Amino acid sequence: MHKFDEMYERLPYAGAAIRQHYQRYDQWLAKQPQEVMNSRREEAEMIFRRVGITFAVYGAKDEDGSGTERLIPFDLLPRIIPAHEWESMQKGLAQRVNALNRFIHDVYHDQEIVKAGIIPSEQINNNAQFRPEMIGVNVPNDVYSNISGIDIVRAPDAEGKGEYYVLEDNLRVPSGVSYMLENRKMMMRLFPELFAQNRVAPVAHYPDLLLETLRASAPPATAEPTVVVLTPGMYNSAYFEHAFLAQQMGVELVEGQDLFVKDDFVYMRTTRGPKRVDVIYRRVDDDFLDPEVFRPNSTLGCAGLMRAYKAGNVVICNGVGTGVADDKSIYPYVPKMIEFYLGEKPILKNVPTWMCRNKDDLGYVLANLKDLVVKEVHGAGGYGMLIGPAATQAEIEEFRQAVIAKPDGYIAQPTLSLSTSPTFVESGIAPRHIDLRPFVLSAKEVQMVPGGLTRVALKEGSLVVNSSQGGGTKDTWIMESDKRFGTQSQSQGGQSQTQTQAS
Repeated sequence: MHKFDEMYERLPYAGAAIRQHYQRYDQWLAKQPQEVMNSRREEAEMIFRRVGITFAVYGAKDEDGSGTERLIPFDLLPRIIPAHEWESMQKGLAQRVNALNRFIHDVYHDQEIVKAGIIPSEQINNNAQFRPEMIGVNVPNDVYSNISGIDIVRAPDAEGKGEYYVLEDNLRVPSGVSYMLENRKMMMRLFPELFAQNRVAPVAHYPDLLLETLRASAPPATAEPTVVVLTPGMYNSAYFEHAFLAQQMGVELVEGQDLFVKDDFVYMRTTRGPKRVDVIYRRVDDDFLDPEVFRPNSTLGCAGLMRAYKAGNVVICNGVGTGVADDKSIYPYVPKMIEFYLGEKPILKNVPTWMCRNKDDLGYVLANLKDLVVKEVHGAGGYGMLIGPAATQAEIEEFRQAVIAKPDGYIAQPTLSLSTSPTFVESGIAPRHIDLRPFVLSAKEVQMVPGGLTRVALKEGSLVVNSSQGGGTKDTWIMESDKRFGTQSQSQGGQSQTQTQAS
């Protein structure tokens, strides 16, 4: 199987040529003593612990039986992407999110894509994330997913060159952007000289863009919209991020109990009396938003919220029912959506996908389980999946029975050889598999900061990058183009000057 490394032109690293956009960084890295890098890593961990940047892991228990809060491991070595690659990716992301928003609007209105025979009606109407309550409901700018996290991986093509693919669309309550921002702050604190030497595109303005997006999504008649962040509370795995983003935007962080509905308007309780709320950036799943409509025993949402939403008196971001478009059973149709709604060819490719609901696809998948990645269509966080090449025979057989019992609940994909990136591990610098989650903001226009959250599978050989399963994160550098800054391009094909103890 071909392999692709982001920094080195081949594996193992020893003596391998450095890709052009990494050469300046490699020259700096070669001069850093191991003990200095070790002390920087310890400093980063200490600061992250002090600030409280942790991730609650559901189901995991400490010795005393309480739930665990883990520090998401932070890698000191950045992932670098040249400007021209980012420019193409950015266009592809805007195109994809635009088509997905058009699709969600269509799902809850005329279902033209179903009438055209492109997506079977049962794929939508029987989807667990389809919300009949949203049929005919209009939202500002026809945008349902205001904040989209699109997972992108890179894998070698037949010639061994790296090609980008979209692995997953996260359109409900995508998380991780706070780690992108904190990783950059940490790198600038630990290695200020790197940012003097390299034209790294900034990401710190993300909270400003997010607030601008939320305000631009307010009910049309609202001159000065009041925005709040709705969190399930401090026991949620991403609570740090909820509090962080509210603080960075300068808006209130609220829980369901802080809100109430009167005359189809939403208000929050304050020390100065009720204050009307116009936009809710919700980090609570659909099922828990309104006990009048969804789960009657939910205490995380606000009774009457859907009435106010349908009346157009409050906007919920992301919109209710967006999950119908990020379901893994809908993912294979996204390239066709782009052609149907936009009349364009997809810029970013999907990973080839077999839908087990189709008889021929099911036969192929069952015959090749040992070579495939099989996923539950409603699974998330790296759970509910089989990685065939890494599974035992017993695990494969157990999954085989699950797929046979409910074929429409699974899709399968080839086992991609995800690109690797040099990572600072205990034994030195070694390749580890990575992905990228850019965050796409949509209202009257589509905006994004350059880059995103790079997640890294810290276990050697592992393809699972999720934080809940031991993954870490890296700072992501988009290098500003030379022509914009008039900087001189570096010579190509330089040899690695980095001492690698593990490759």
